[in-house]
Amino acid sequence: MNRKTYLSMLIAVVVAATLLTALTLLPVKNFLAAVLAYVESIGLWGPVLLAAVYAVACVLFIPGSILTLGAGLLFGVVRGTITVSIASVVGATAAFLVGRTLLRGRIEEWVAANRRFRAIDRAVGEHGLKIVLLLRLSPVIPFNLLNYALGLTRVRLSHYVPASWVGMLPGTLMYLGSALKSLAEVASGAPKGGTLQSVFFSVGLVMTVVATVVVTRIAKRALAEAVGEHSPPEENITQFPAQAGESPAGVR
Repeated sequence: MNRKTYLSMLIAVVVAATLLTALTLLPVKNFLAAVLAYVESIGLWGPVLLAAVYAVACVLFIPGSILTLGAGLLFGVVRGTITVSIASVVGATAAFLVGRTLLRGRIEEWVAANRRFRAIDRAVGEHGLKIVLLLRLSPVIPFNLLNYALGLTRVRLSHYVPASWVGMLPGTLMYLGSALKSLAEVASGAPKGGTLQSVFFSVGLVMTVVATVVVTRIAKRALAEAVGEHSPPEENITQFPAQAGESPAGVR
């Protein structure tokens, strides 16, 4: 990578670190709790406002768990699921496109210089639907970070959106099913999902292992193909039968 590429990546890291620090120091939970209180007061427009705030939060690396919990408390499981599902997909797609627009070009310069990275990137793109679905089912990988990370790969948007939607639904239902009874409890950001939460995390951990195995196999196959494509061709030696009266080569 050239100096310009390194500088761009350094700026991106600094910006991300600044956002994370700001989220740690600023009263984000209090702000989101105030948003939920306002959402409750505006009636039918409440889901629209919550969805809009949720989508922006995804782009800004703000955790959406409080908004998800609030949606379940204010709107119930059905309306809450619809609201959060739409909002999370819109927000995740926006973050994905921001990552691809601002950073993917720089990453491509790096990938293009190494055939192995190029092969892995191509393989991830070809198997994007499967990989995105498995990664979304994992509770280990941070949601907001994954949005941007996938934007740096060759995963197609047509695979990213439906796989993200399906993969995020179990987590959304787990939060919406939490037994919280007030916005004060929601502001704590601690879901009380009981058995449902335990099942979700257990299944999610299994999906994490599966995702790791699948990505590793795809990467190994891509590397093998990349090495094979650039290996020198074997000499094609054709054997001709000796004509009558002639000795085979090398025989006297």
